[in-house]
Amino acid sequence: MVTLRLIRALVAFAVLGAVSLAVAPTAVSPAAPSSELEAAASPEGVQRPSAPAAGSPTAGELAAFFAVERVGARYRYGGESPDTGFDCSGLVRWSYARVGVDVPHNSRALYSVGRPIARSALQPGDVLFFEGLGHVGLYLGNGRMVHAPETGRHVEVVELAETNYGRRLIGARRVTSE
Repeated sequence: MVTLRLIRALVAFAVLGAVSLAVAPTAVSPAAPSSELEAAASPEGVQRPSAPAAGSPTAGELAAFFAVERVGARYRYGGESPDTGFDCSGLVRWSYARVGVDVPHNSRALYSVGRPIARSALQPGDVLFFEGLGHVGLYLGNGRMVHAPETGRHVEVVELAETNYGRRLIGARRVTSE
């Protein structure tokens, strides 16, 4: 359970564009603090660096984040709910609905929404389509996607290059204006 939470947190950071985390405090000489406020706020003269401010996430990034939050939810054909389960297009529909974007609950219908995106220009939240248009997933960045695979399995994150999905990818579409 802790591993699943850690994976979700790491993927969420990647999706939302967090570029670095403060891992260890940086020591500052107690005799010469850079400001009185810093010295007062930092115990024993230790300055804690903050992570760089990231810009506001796009609707696609947020949709991908919401989909990742459902990792582990069961697959159910026709499903579009965390309570009862998701199929692939139901996960996409539910995730985008969280950010106010209405998309169809059908992979073939999704293929006509938005605009086509080249593989080299993929961004988090782009909808990925596979041979036969019978399966979709949401791109997360760094060659990964989140999807609801098939009966008997659960929503998962996969590496496209390390799975059959990478070879079966036939297109991608951006369903938002970003």
